[in-house]
Amino acid sequence: MNLILFGPPGSGKGTQAKRIAQEFGMTHLSTGDILRQAVAERTPLGCAAKELMDAGQLVPDAVMIDLVRERLEREGGSGFVLDGFPRTIEQAQGLEGMLGEMGQQVDRVVAIVVPREELERRLHGRAEIEGRSDDSVGVIGDRLLVYERQTAPVASWYRQRSLLVEVDGGRTIEEVWSDIRLLIEQCRQRA
Repeated sequence: MNLILFGPPGSGKGTQAKRIAQEFGMTHLSTGDILRQAVAERTPLGCAAKELMDAGQLVPDAVMIDLVRERLEREGGSGFVLDGFPRTIEQAQGLEGMLGEMGQQVDRVVAIVVPREELERRLHGRAEIEGRSDDSVGVIGDRLLVYERQTAPVASWYRQRSLLVEVDGGRTIEEVWSDIRLLIEQCRQRA
């Protein structure tokens, strides 16, 4: 099974993706983690990405598509959960094309929906706890605006393909997990 977790920064995608991977034996691929690792290792991609990430901007589509392709070819054989990708229509189209070449497809897209005020509260809290530069007070508004303009339209793209299911992410982690787990189990039964 191949799954995408979709939602704005602070919606809980990473938390839920880790649980999905552990519970269902799927590969968890977080583009945010990949980029943060590249930044920490000061690779050329990491240095270039750091400037964009610190400003709340997205890394170019072609770079992200290549990163995801490399990881899926290496690790995605037993099914995967993507967290933070695709973030643009071009990335979604690139993913569809690359999976087609691999004889795979996206089985379900789970959109975690959270009110903006709650997202801001969560991101401010995460910035204090984790010290992430992309969660700083000045960048949070920019990140949410970029999401609304560039990433939110991806939901419509997947809705048109009858793959998108929305989950209320404004509840507790356990309540959200319960809904996601049920969706995955239902999808696996139909396969």
